[in-house]
Amino acid sequence: MYVLFEDSGNFKAEKIFSDSDTTMQVESASGKRSKIKKNSVLFSFEQPAPAELLEKAQALAESLDIDFLWECAPQEEFEAASLAQEYFGHAPSAVEKTGTIFALHSSPAYFHRRGKGLYRPAPPDILQAALAAIEKKRLQQEQVQAWAEQMIKGELPPEVAEKAGTFLTQPDKNTLEWKAFDQAQKELSVSTEKLLLSLGAWSNPLTLHQHRFLAAHFPKGTGFPATTLQNWGQDLPEADVTAYSVDDANTIEIDDALSVQHPEPGRLRVGVHIAVPSLAMARGNEVDQIARNRMATVYTPGYKIPMLPPELIAHFSLDQGKSRPTLSLYIDADINTGEILSHQTRLERITVAGNLRQHELDPLISEEALNDDTAELPYAEWLRPLWAFSRQLSAQREAVRGKPENNNRVEYSFELDGPHDDPDSIIRLVPRVRNAPLSLLIAEYMILANQLWGGLLAEHNVPGIYRSQQFMRTRMSTTPGPHDSIGVPQYIWSTSPLRRYVDLINQGQILAAAEHGISARLVAPFQPKDADLYAIIGAFESQYTQWADYQSSLERFWCLRWLQQNDIKQVQASFIKEDLVRLTNAPLVLHVPGLPALERGQEVTLDLLSFDELALTVEARLRSVATAD
Repeated sequence: MYVLFEDSGNFKAEKIFSDSDTTMQVESASGKRSKIKKNSVLFSFEQPAPAELLEKAQALAESLDIDFLWECAPQEEFEAASLAQEYFGHAPSAVEKTGTIFALHSSPAYFHRRGKGLYRPAPPDILQAALAAIEKKRLQQEQVQAWAEQMIKGELPPEVAEKAGTFLTQPDKNTLEWKAFDQAQKELSVSTEKLLLSLGAWSNPLTLHQHRFLAAHFPKGTGFPATTLQNWGQDLPEADVTAYSVDDANTIEIDDALSVQHPEPGRLRVGVHIAVPSLAMARGNEVDQIARNRMATVYTPGYKIPMLPPELIAHFSLDQGKSRPTLSLYIDADINTGEILSHQTRLERITVAGNLRQHELDPLISEEALNDDTAELPYAEWLRPLWAFSRQLSAQREAVRGKPENNNRVEYSFELDGPHDDPDSIIRLVPRVRNAPLSLLIAEYMILANQLWGGLLAEHNVPGIYRSQQFMRTRMSTTPGPHDSIGVPQYIWSTSPLRRYVDLINQGQILAAAEHGISARLVAPFQPKDADLYAIIGAFESQYTQWADYQSSLERFWCLRWLQQNDIKQVQASFIKEDLVRLTNAPLVLHVPGLPALERGQEVTLDLLSFDELALTVEARLRSVATAD
């Protein structure tokens, strides 16, 4: 004797081995025995054998006219065996009963299950709605399949093209377009990026890299809401100083300028003048929300996304010949010893005499010319005293550090002839040594300002966002701490308020300390232990890292383009570690498999075999290793 029973939603037929009041033990064709509950049994039968029963019943179920079954069925609840008898016109066989059960069970739109072997036909209106939904799903699946087949053949359906922009960042996986794309992707076994490129969703890897970043971080575009300008700082006194700024050729946010005065013999007064956009900012106002949303300016070759609206930058940028409000730090020092005698912070206006460009001045300025009073030197009356004092400041920091700074690394500027989003634009890599005199000079005074202003906040117990480094670990916090690699007791970012939100926050705190002194912590925008400062630090570090990663990826892209545009097939590089090398003539680090054991810095020659602008990789092979002299 055999039984048909239900097990976890599946129908099975097996031989009865033993029987009890509530359970029975059954045996499969393979000899495996299992215990089942009697209430799961649909009926028992003597023939045919279980395997034959299931095979014939399945074939019968597929041949039954489900619409006719629905019409024949009573409108109330019924047993499947009763319907089988009415349908076939005689006492149904085991195969006919089982086939009927299979047909009813596989048609939930027509028949609603009410219990073991019990069903009820769906009401006509519900049936029509269910059939419409089934038909809709069928048509959708056909559409998905058709689109997937098109993409497998290399064609991008227009409907999918409209949604392709979302596939890299936040695809809606419930849409037909994504399901078709995902199906094609799995069939072809390629990445999302490669398939989108091969289908022409983007014309080249550069536009794909740019779209992915902008879609993730600037989904509404990089523009700004209209900003209402006011006469911030209009009534401030005008300082009688001659100040110059020094920046790269493409800089439009002139944050800082320097001035020099000689108040008396043997005494030097250096002015560090910083643009003061914090005058336009109060916690939570429009400017604060804009700056906090972006956190920093995004820099990429040939293009940048500013932190602040252009009209606000123009209002505060220290453009030559225009009177602008500044937060000025005046440092009085002994010319002979480099000792800082005093310093004070003022909110005032200055008119910058000139916005100097570093690429124009660097070839004209050398340490020899700066140290030789008889040598020709542009802006000599401004540069020479600044240089001399900066060297004294550097020596003081070096004494704290216990070792000289290593500033010999070559940095590169990326200059494009053509649009930033066209990979065929000509790229030029312009090298610049970090220890060029003008770079060292400017950096020294920015370090000094950030050190002294950090000390001013600490002196008045006004919180700020500090950067410290101890035991080779750099961190940001709201309390001062030494920065070992720079060699200063405390350090904040405050000299680039047009470009970084942290500097903007710190500037507001510095203004309060400079204007209110001992009572500053009561009126500063951020009070001690203000939890929002910690939130700003976390958000800034996260977003600043993402901006830096994007800049690095696009610079890497343009390095690959530079190598290809100049048809460079062989390069020199220096060994870093394991399989990493750094190119000698470009800011590019490569993985080179199979390198032998080398000393750090050892020179090697590489053959460049291929470039992948999507993965931003270069296939390189070791050609030779330079031997020591």
